[in-house]
Amino acid sequence: PSQVVPGADPSARQLCFAWGPAEVLVCETLFGHRGGSPSRGEGGPGRALLPGTLTACVAGTGEGGPSSSRLFVVRKDQDIYIQTLRKLFNESHGIFIGLQRSEEELAGKSRKAQLVQVSKNYRSVIRACMEDMHQAAILTRDPALHSQYSTQVSILSAMELIWNLCEILFVEAAAAGPLLLRLLDWVRLHVCDVDNMVHEVLSSENPSKHELFWNVVDVFVLQGRMDEARHLLSKEASANPTSVNMYKILDDLMKKMPVPSLGNTQTLTEMELKWQHWHEECQRYLQDGTFASNSHMESICKILLGDEDAILEKKDLMTTWYHFLVTRLLYSHPTVKPMELRFYAQACMDLFLGGESSPEPLDTILMAAFEFEMHQVIKECSIALSNWWFVAHLTDLLDHCKLLQSHNLYFGSNMREFLLLEYASGLFSHHSLWQLGVDYFDHCPEYGRVYLELHIERIPLNTEQKALKVLRICEQRQMHEQVRSICKIMAMKALRNNRLGSALSWSIRAKDAAFATLISDRFLKDYCESGCFSDLDLIDNLGPSMLLSDRLTFLGKYREFHRLYGEKRFSEAAKLLLMLMTAHIAPCSFWMTLLTDALPLLEQKEVIFSAEQTYELMRCLEDLTAGKSDKQKFQDDDVETMKVEMLRLALARNLARVIVKEGTLEGS
Repeated sequence: PSQVVPGADPSARQLCFAWGPAEVLVCETLFGHRGGSPSRGEGGPGRALLPGTLTACVAGTGEGGPSSSRLFVVRKDQDIYIQTLRKLFNESHGIFIGLQRSEEELAGKSRKAQLVQVSKNYRSVIRACMEDMHQAAILTRDPALHSQYSTQVSILSAMELIWNLCEILFVEAAAAGPLLLRLLDWVRLHVCDVDNMVHEVLSSENPSKHELFWNVVDVFVLQGRMDEARHLLSKEASANPTSVNMYKILDDLMKKMPVPSLGNTQTLTEMELKWQHWHEECQRYLQDGTFASNSHMESICKILLGDEDAILEKKDLMTTWYHFLVTRLLYSHPTVKPMELRFYAQACMDLFLGGESSPEPLDTILMAAFEFEMHQVIKECSIALSNWWFVAHLTDLLDHCKLLQSHNLYFGSNMREFLLLEYASGLFSHHSLWQLGVDYFDHCPEYGRVYLELHIERIPLNTEQKALKVLRICEQRQMHEQVRSICKIMAMKALRNNRLGSALSWSIRAKDAAFATLISDRFLKDYCESGCFSDLDLIDNLGPSMLLSDRLTFLGKYREFHRLYGEKRFSEAAKLLLMLMTAHIAPCSFWMTLLTDALPLLEQKEVIFSAEQTYELMRCLEDLTAGKSDKQKFQDDDVETMKVEMLRLALARNLARVIVKEGTLEGS
C-alpha cells in the first residue's frame, strides 16, 4: 500500500526526489502545480510513495521565496530504528549464521530435526521480543508510545503465528495423524484470548457456580484439552449429584476418545477404526437422549460428534476461523492428510466469516499456507509486514529445506538472495546494525559482494575506530578499491584537522604516493617553521613504507640524519646529509636547510667532511645560489645572505683543515 509523506503537498508545489539505498530525499520546488494528477518520478510533480512504514524528517520552514522550500527525508524499514526490536535483529543474526555453517551433509531425519530446531530458535526470538515489547507497553506513560508498542506486539504475534504454521506444514512436513496434534498445539499456543477467563473461573471459590464455568469447559473441549475439561466437569458432578450419571458417561466418552500418536504405535487404519467405533458410541448416547436434561452436556456431546452447527454456536469462544478449522478436524477428520487441508480451510473460513466480513491480510497468508502456496505466503507477507526481516529469514530456512530450488526471479537472482539483499540493505542504513548486514551479504553468492561494495562506501566514517572496523571488513574480503577509498577519506579528514601523523599513516595504508608526498611536504614545512618534528614515533618507524614516494623517503632519511646527529654519530650523519643532496632525493627548496644543518658539522673540532665531500657541498651551494635570478637575489633578506656567506666561510675553513690533515697524513 502507498503512503503519503506527511506535510508534503503535491497539489500546491511540484516535488522532486532523489533515491538513496534506504532513504528518499524529497524536496519542494519553486514551481507551482500545473494541474493533472500527481505523477511519480524523479524531478516531476508527485508524492513520495514507498511501501511499508515511513517517517519524514522535515528541514526548512516559511512562506514564499526560495527559503520556504522544505526537505523531507523519507525512510523505509523504519522498524530497524525501534530500540526494542534490536534483540530480534541481533539474535536472529546468530541463528542465521549458524544455519549457513551447519553440516549440509546431514540427511534424512537428522537434517530435518536440525532445521526444525532452527525454526523453533527463530520463533523463540520473536516471542522474547514480543514479551519485551508488551512489558514496554505496560510501563510507558506516553500514549503514543503505548500505541506503537501495542501495534508491534500484534505484528510480532502474527509473525510467530505464521512462522509456526509454516514450520508445521513446510519444515517439519508433519504427516497425517501427527499433523492434527501439531495444529492443536499451534491453536493452543496462539489463541490465548480465553486464558484470562479460565484463570478467573479456576481461581473462584466455587468454579462450578461461576457464570463462565461452562464457557471454560467448552473452550477446553474446543481445543482438545480433554483432561482439563474432565477435571472441571468433576467439580460440576460433586456440586450437582443429579448430574453424576450423565457426567460419568460424558467423562468416559472424553476419556476413550482416540487421538493420533506421534510415534508409530498405530497405523492410520487402526486409528480410523477406533475413531469410528467411538463416534458411533457418542451418536448412540445422543440419540438415546442421555444428555437431554442438561443442555451444556448435550452441546459438548454434539461437539464431540463434530456437529458443524454446534461448533459454530461457540464462535465467540474460538474467535478465529483457523481455531474453528482445527476443532472441526479434531472431531470430524482426525486423520486429515496435508494436501486435504486446503479444502477444509477454505470451507471453514467461508462458514466462520459468513459473508459478514472480508478476509484480513493475516487470513490470506494463513490460507496460502494451508494451500501449500509457499511463494504466495512470502509475497503476501512482503506486502503486509513493515520490514524484510520475516520474509528474508523464512525464505532462507525454506531454501535450506530444498523447497524453493525451482523458483528463480526473472532478473537473475533467486528469491532467497533477493530478499536477503533487501533486508541487509535496510540494515546498512542504521548506524550500528550495518555490521550484521555484512554477514548477510557474505551469504548471497551472486550479488552479495557487489551490494557490499556499494553499501560499505556509503557508511559515514564518523570516528577513526569505526573507520578501522570498516577497513578490517574490507581487508578480510580483499576489497582493495574500498580499502584505498576509506584510507584516502580518513587521511583527508586528519589533514583538515591538522593531525599530520594520522594523515600520513592513512595515506601509507592507502598506498597513495601523491597524498603521502603532500603530507611529507607539510611535515617539512612545519619543521622549517618550528624547528622540530611532530609524530616522531611514526616517522622513526616508517621502514619500507618510506619508499612509497621520494618525498616520504626524504622525510624518513632526514629524520634519520637528526637521530644520528643527536647520537653524536657525526660521520654517518654527514654521509647521509650529503647523499640526500647529491642523489637529488631532497627537494631543491630544502637545500638551504640541509646546508644550514651542515654548519655545526663543519665547525666541529674534529674534521668530519673529507675534501671530496666538501667540494660536493660547495657545488651544491653554488648550484643553489646560481639558480636564482638577480631579482630573487635582490629580494632575499639579509638573513639568507648571511647564511650563504657563513656557509662559504665554513666550507673554505673546513677545506683548508682537510687539506692540511690529508697532506700531513700523506707526508707521514
